[in-house]
Amino acid sequence: MQPIDGALVRATFVNVSKKERANIPMPDLDLDWSHLEYLGWRDPKRPRVGFVVAEVDGEPVGVALQRTEASSRTRPQCSWCEDVTLPNDVVSFNARRAGDAGRKGDSVSTLVCAAFECPVNVRTQPTARYVGFDVEAAMQRRIAALGEHVEAFVRAVRDGR
Repeated sequence: MQPIDGALVRATFVNVSKKERANIPMPDLDLDWSHLEYLGWRDPKRPRVGFVVAEVDGEPVGVALQRTEASSRTRPQCSWCEDVTLPNDVVSFNARRAGDAGRKGDSVSTLVCAAFECPVNVRTQPTARYVGFDVEAAMQRRIAALGEHVEAFVRAVRDGR
């Protein structure tokens, strides 16, 4: 992901009103951007609210998310990083679609790591190894898949379909 500043971060959000956009809390942007497929953070004052900015068609696009009350008897798998050995929680988030669809109440849901740890998770070396297993290639596949999953979700919110 390319580095962006706070003003641009706010301007990228496609599924919020102007008032909501102005009230989005900014995360710490002093990051290693080369190890991020998306920028994700939670609102410290409203823990059920999250924000994600990802590149779609080479441009940053931001979406606001709302944690749902859905719960599962088993530990769900993150839809973005697809890690089954995660030490962190996976929760359900809803994102109102952009435009008319969102104003009519249409939304998109996904299961995501609660604190948006996916970029770290996909870079963690797999524990299951065997002779001939290419750890670096497996990690690169996971990184590419994460980028594709996040982009597809953000595109679905942005395009309102």
